[in-house]
Amino acid sequence: MVICRFLQSSVFGPEAIERMATAYENTLRTVRLNEEAGPVNEVIAKKIVEIAQSGERDPARITALALKQLGIPPLE
Repeated sequence: MVICRFLQSSVFGPEAIERMATAYENTLRTVRLNEEAGPVNEVIAKKIVEIAQSGERDPARITALALKQLGIPPLE
């Protein structure tokens, strides 16, 4: 999973990492991307880590903020 690469040297605890991984998976699912490495996946992963660093821990809120901040409308 791409996000794991950005968390290797992080100061996040296991629970926060699990929540970020959930947010990452939810975000990919929302925009219909798979978990294969790619530039869009990396941008999404970085944004999720950035949002978590600001103190947000709710996976649904992280997903919503990531989509909004990246300007990606959720697909229906």
